[in-house]
Amino acid sequence: MKRTTRTTVLTVGALIAALGLPAGAAQADDTTPRIDLRVLVVSDGGPATDAIAAELAAAGTPFTAIDLADTGRPVIDADFLADTVDGRPRAKFQAVVLPNDNPFAAGSAEMAALASYEQTYAIPQVDAYTYARPEAGLQYPVYGGYAGSLDGVQAAVTAAGQAGPFGYLDGAVPFEDNDAAVGESYAYLSTPAPGADFTSYVDAPIPGQSTRGSLVGEYRHDGRRELVVTFVYNQYQQQFRLLARGIVEWMTGGVRLGASRNYFAVHVDDVFAADDRWNTTLNCTPGDVDCTDPNATPDPIRMTPADVTYAASWQTGHDFTLDLAYNAAGTVDQRADNNGADPLADALLAEKDRFRWVNHTYTHAFLGCVQDTTVVPWKCDTNPDGSVKWVSRAEISDEIATNRVWGQTAGLPLENDELVTGEHSGMKVLPQQPQDNPNLALAVGDNGIDWLGSDNSREPHQRQVGPATTVPRYPMNVFYNAGRAAEQVDEYNWIYTSRAQGGSGICEDNPATTTCLAAPLDPATGYTEHIVPLETRIALGHVLANDPRPHFIHQSNLAEDRIAYPVLSGVLDGYDDLFAADTPVVNLRMKDIGVELGRRAAWQAALDAGQVTAYRIGDTVTVQAPSGTAVTATLPAGSTLAGGAFGTPYAGGVSGWTPAGGSPLAFALPASAAAPAADSAEGLTATEPAPDTRVPAGVREQVPPTAGD
Repeated sequence: MKRTTRTTVLTVGALIAALGLPAGAAQADDTTPRIDLRVLVVSDGGPATDAIAAELAAAGTPFTAIDLADTGRPVIDADFLADTVDGRPRAKFQAVVLPNDNPFAAGSAEMAALASYEQTYAIPQVDAYTYARPEAGLQYPVYGGYAGSLDGVQAAVTAAGQAGPFGYLDGAVPFEDNDAAVGESYAYLSTPAPGADFTSYVDAPIPGQSTRGSLVGEYRHDGRRELVVTFVYNQYQQQFRLLARGIVEWMTGGVRLGASRNYFAVHVDDVFAADDRWNTTLNCTPGDVDCTDPNATPDPIRMTPADVTYAASWQTGHDFTLDLAYNAAGTVDQRADNNGADPLADALLAEKDRFRWVNHTYTHAFLGCVQDTTVVPWKCDTNPDGSVKWVSRAEISDEIATNRVWGQTAGLPLENDELVTGEHSGMKVLPQQPQDNPNLALAVGDNGIDWLGSDNSREPHQRQVGPATTVPRYPMNVFYNAGRAAEQVDEYNWIYTSRAQGGSGICEDNPATTTCLAAPLDPATGYTEHIVPLETRIALGHVLANDPRPHFIHQSNLAEDRIAYPVLSGVLDGYDDLFAADTPVVNLRMKDIGVELGRRAAWQAALDAGQVTAYRIGDTVTVQAPSGTAVTATLPAGSTLAGGAFGTPYAGGVSGWTPAGGSPLAFALPASAAAPAADSAEGLTATEPAPDTRVPAGVREQVPPTAGD
């Protein structure tokens, strides 16, 4: 999308003049202020400021949080906000986030200090959630506006918003309505107050009126700039997730440490193999160690050549690549039983370069403790001395190496340092196996494995397993043992309904389970009407949260009814409807996701230790970080580092990682990225504290993504 420069963006010279400082032409002299790249977040404990803080934390953007309820908090005064470093005036924060336009008591010296600071250094202020009133540049809602629920309302980015900080969106900003019984949003819709210099960036129709009211807009007054947000939200709600990038973009002027992108990767496990089918009569999966009914007969689900053709075509239509985690024994055994024939393997190998491939071990064997399946649930077998009997180092290594050799011989485009074990086995599995198989670390070292897939529902953080680093993967609630929608619904009903309704009772035992059902789903419609929207919202929520962790499904879900595609298409098509072309989904392979997560952890550790210094003087951003640490930043398009282009384009700017070598890094910003100057500070008047704003219960706690959960 072509983006235009806002008319409020001035040159550095204009900024210096506005600040009453000596002009320095293109050079920044000693009186050009230093602006530290850090955000001040002042919270009253409400969900809106917490959401913005969570967005900054996820991106790796440093901030200082102050809790107004903390009696031991620092006082916000001139010394807290600014000082002088090496003879140069320094602003310690590049932006200020407040709970509302004035959260302090009447006549507050702290609010006066903030106002003066913002005037002096042209520091923007975000009012995270405030009442529509003239002090915030808006009419009171009683004058033709609205105060109430926005559940299910379709808001939109205005022309000014698309030309400014929200240009990465296509236009629509839908507000969630996940549960009709819960109030999930509340807003004040209003128009600019008479004479106010107010520009709306996001608006919505005012009920009963022909006009639209602002939800997010910029108010310029008294030498200050405020981003006025008049709807309440939490960090999980889609409407906030859509607008979070723009809020941060506005407050930082597109110059900040940290980066945020929208990631989506999907691993398809058990390729070449077959997955056992859920038995709707027995309520278990014959072939599984826990399905001990004497009438249990395995009924395998396996893809066909037509499913391969469909998968390749679907990828092309969505500009997306699936990661196929394969078990070569599945095709070796198939050929042995069918006089060398395996049409599925032939079809997959003919299209092998259309996919990414991951070693999933040769037979999908369980690689943890030796399982004793004579009891339900299974337990770890033991040696005569009572110690745990483990699958050996040689057995694990053989599973890894044999599968790799088969893949190399077949010409699969593999990365040999990636591995996903069957069921993530070998790593700890509670409650039966509370520690890793000690032989797993040795075997992955023997085979040069650097990246090891793990289950995010068990272990959401990276850790080391010998020389390998884990890559947590999100399990999708599209079951491995379902090839048909009716089977998926039947199993879903059994798991998530009460015992009285014929279910497992898991929700009675664990009320915190978020997918519980009030009543069983209709087998004919439950998948499309309930499960698909729910799983789509959950996965899209991960995409919009700057979370690169991959999701995983199974080959069975691409077979028969191909039940995975409505969810995957829902995520990608829904995303395309919301975002502009310059903000695509980022589709990484497993090792690249591992690198990204590792860099983030190291970067956050450096921030937490106070080892990163970053500031802007004029058109130069300087960053000092420990040697060996990768530095992440988001800058305007055209920014350079050491004379070369920095980063890669995304959402109208550039972002990326660059190694810190111990010496300061100096980023040069393009002339078009000059900081906006404050207006004249004449006529500054104190304002009354903002009135209390309504926060529905559904905003303080995450509302499940679909009604009845």
